[in-house]
Amino acid sequence: METFDYDLQTVQEARNLARQAQKAEDVFCKFTNEQVDRILQNMVRVAEENAAKLARMAVEETGFGKVEDKIIKNQVASRDVYNYIKDMKTIGVIHEDTVNRITEIGEPVGVVLGIIPSTNPTSTVIYNAMIALKARNTIVFSPHPAALKCTIEAARLMAEAAETAGAPLGTISTIIHPSMGATNELMHSEEVKMIIATGGSAMVKAAYSCGKPALGVGPGNGPSYIERTADVKKSVEDIMLSKTFDYGTICASEQSIVVEECNRTQVVEEFKRQGGYFMTKEETDKVCQLLFKNGHAMNAKFVGRSPQVIADAAGITIPAGTRVLIGEQDGVGNGYPLSYEKLTSVLGFYTVRDWQDACDLCIRLLKNCGLGHTMSIHTEDPEIVRRFYEKPVFRIIVNTPATQGGTGISTGLAPAFTLGCGTWGGSATADNVTPQHLMNIKRVAYGIREVKPSVPYAGQATSCGTAAGAADSGDDQLIAVVNEVLQLLKQKGEF
Repeated sequence: METFDYDLQTVQEARNLARQAQKAEDVFCKFTNEQVDRILQNMVRVAEENAAKLARMAVEETGFGKVEDKIIKNQVASRDVYNYIKDMKTIGVIHEDTVNRITEIGEPVGVVLGIIPSTNPTSTVIYNAMIALKARNTIVFSPHPAALKCTIEAARLMAEAAETAGAPLGTISTIIHPSMGATNELMHSEEVKMIIATGGSAMVKAAYSCGKPALGVGPGNGPSYIERTADVKKSVEDIMLSKTFDYGTICASEQSIVVEECNRTQVVEEFKRQGGYFMTKEETDKVCQLLFKNGHAMNAKFVGRSPQVIADAAGITIPAGTRVLIGEQDGVGNGYPLSYEKLTSVLGFYTVRDWQDACDLCIRLLKNCGLGHTMSIHTEDPEIVRRFYEKPVFRIIVNTPATQGGTGISTGLAPAFTLGCGTWGGSATADNVTPQHLMNIKRVAYGIREVKPSVPYAGQATSCGTAAGAADSGDDQLIAVVNEVLQLLKQKGEF
């Protein structure tokens, strides 16, 4: 029997999955809201029952993050997402405007490709599956090779849960033999109608360049400004809660702290009290050499790692109980590595004179990396928040942890693990992605204003050489009568 090369096997697998997903979509697109809801409820149940197992698998396979936090992510992706979307209208008539007589009808986009990152492999599968199926789309997953086993298991559990509740076979599926060729095949597949790309910048750009609708996200590099009126203790608690969550693997997490000269000492002491370790310049340089390679690309070995793992690898000694490593910076861009995104337990630290300098610094940090994503402010002055409206991000998180705030856990934003960066960050949306981004809306519009024909006048030039360019004999007769009347009026001197 002929043996095919691995790359050919993966491409054929991708084609088979796309075709199977299309067959499932042909059936699933006719499901009612009640049928879809039963499926989603069963997916939530299975996801919650397996939240701990999937979290352990993800940490064991990738080495990124913490089991207890990944459990929370899996629960948010299932329970919290379901509670947010369960009453969302996505099927049939979703809105009626009785004044303008427009009826909106929800339609699925079709087969969706979900590209899964290694940082949040199981929660992203659950979340993508939930929002895709809510809009009656089928979905095929392309796992990151570094998180293959846990991604496959998460997809298998979601597929079995959906099918047990009545979904067609192939509604949820995943590549078992990943490769760039397989992902590329799916991105360009005739069956795939939309792509959700959650991962590195190169993959997101590839998704956008394949010639079909895509939802991708750019990097986060959110500064967190502790303004002089802020409750310092609470502000530091929020930042530590956010940055230590899954060891900083969520891109909405704080990347740099910005304080004023007047509250610097208090903030530094509070960080130290809560487990922040301020590195010397020499120690900061050693850590940065580990964290980055090829310029400012994050070294995957130190993504989502504890401060102890990073410190040991850098050959520096830190106190027991250290929760975050902090390096002071006095510039942005080349030569200041901590001014870039760091999906791990490390923060940059800046001191400015006042809020105007803080504004300027935050803009420079975001333009350096992270345009459109997220930033946070801690203040008791509402006017300061208004001053920051102009910042080039689409999520300005106030007095709450940026990780939990940006993903909708501690704010009223939609619970999501795909956070759009808008055109500033190269994204097709600035929103937290929901089922409403994965559906088409058909509009039925009744006439509400009468349209009257224009009245021809004598001598009007037309392509046919007649007064009104009329094509039928009725119009010709009307023009003749009008011309006769005009001639009579001229003879009488009344025209």
